[in-house]
Amino acid sequence: MHYLDLPLKEIHAALVAKKVTPLELTQEALKRAKQNKDNCFEMILEEEALAFAETLTEPEEDNILWGIPYLAKDNFSTKGLPTTASSNILNGYKPLFDATVIAILKEKKAVLIGKTTLDELAMGGTGTTGHLGITYNPYDPKHEHMIGGSSCGSAAAMAAGIVPFALGSDTGDSVRKPASYGGIIGVKPTWGRISRYGLFPFAPSLDHVGYFTRYVEDAAILLEALSGRDVMDSTSSVKPVEDYAEGCAKPLEGPRIAVLDDIVESLTDATIRDAFNDSLAKLEKSGAVINHVHFGKELLESIYATYIVISCAEATSNDANLDGIKFGPFYGGKTYQDVMAQARTKGFSELIKRRFVIGSFALMRENQDVLFLRAQKNRAKIVERTNEILKDNDFIFVPAAPTVAPKFGAASDKLSDEYLIADNHLALGNFAGLPSITLPLGYEDGLPFGVNFMGRAFEEKKLFSICATFEKITGICGEYAGKEGK
Repeated sequence: MHYLDLPLKEIHAALVAKKVTPLELTQEALKRAKQNKDNCFEMILEEEALAFAETLTEPEEDNILWGIPYLAKDNFSTKGLPTTASSNILNGYKPLFDATVIAILKEKKAVLIGKTTLDELAMGGTGTTGHLGITYNPYDPKHEHMIGGSSCGSAAAMAAGIVPFALGSDTGDSVRKPASYGGIIGVKPTWGRISRYGLFPFAPSLDHVGYFTRYVEDAAILLEALSGRDVMDSTSSVKPVEDYAEGCAKPLEGPRIAVLDDIVESLTDATIRDAFNDSLAKLEKSGAVINHVHFGKELLESIYATYIVISCAEATSNDANLDGIKFGPFYGGKTYQDVMAQARTKGFSELIKRRFVIGSFALMRENQDVLFLRAQKNRAKIVERTNEILKDNDFIFVPAAPTVAPKFGAASDKLSDEYLIADNHLALGNFAGLPSITLPLGYEDGLPFGVNFMGRAFEEKKLFSICATFEKITGICGEYAGKEGK
């Protein structure tokens, strides 16, 4: 086992003791990145990463991220480095500033070794719509199964064991579902807990900065490092940042856990359902109080439609600047409309065009009441029900996805309960802005699957505590595709 495979605290201890150097860690991470065949990367920053790592010679004992290699989804602005959001319309774009999270990690002297692929403009959930093609699941060397999206590159790189952590973004489930398909930990904190300055907007009322790790305590350490008020993001919270890792060391006494039976009952995969029920028994044995709750089938079935209308409407507005003048390639034209039409026709994939059509249609004056405002009212009902359940329970606990990673092009019955409910419920955390974490639970036919805990707003410390307990219950942590002894 290489030092790169250890939890952050152990890597840091080795760095402080000079058993390994940032340069050696970076060289190993770059070696793994270049050997990977899953199409994880928009770009590997070998020259920049090695040059920076060489400057890190004296360990900073109180800085646990010092010298740690990491990856960032390519929708985070990186000063002077191409940032494309996996879209042809942004080919060659080099931001003039760093996203806040990138600036924080740079200040903490973490080493960025590459930018990862995503579904174009972070829209989509399959990892198939980025301009560099399909991103694959490292657990399937035949490349028949997806890793999911939109944070597909970061998820695949983590599932392949390339770095200890990677940044992503989550608007509906874009970190947490790929985490389930990749057997890793995916974190979406409370809306406003981490600044979104420099994250390309998709749907700001739903967008969250998220990230992947392989250990729960690593996830807690990262949240403390990345959180806090940012004057560049007026939506960032002023609430004090806690010592989240402390929560991992202190198990909760008698946590009350709500299981949404509507979601569990919609599962058709017996392996996942049985493993989930077995984990419930183990949680109960550890002292948890399990409460079975019905969320309401009609509300759960409406999540997908509500999400599509709101997210597409916000995306249409936010991406209006991608017009071939402010941003994007200029292909000529006599009028602004001609310039924009050419830039968008050549610069966007079919999926993006469809979503912009849906968003524009929902925002038309004659349609707003029946589509956009209706979706917002339904979102409010969903949020109200979610918070109602969390009044009497500390957490909501559910399977993260109804299946292991699907095959590309696999048929899906989008009118079934399994699709409408079990495949889309993670958006509850985005609608309500609540902290939500996906953890690995087991394997089926060599492919991982996971579970998800969601807690009350800004109660991440409690959430990490139950997740640390669950990590011990399953014994699955630090694993990745191809790791010896997995």
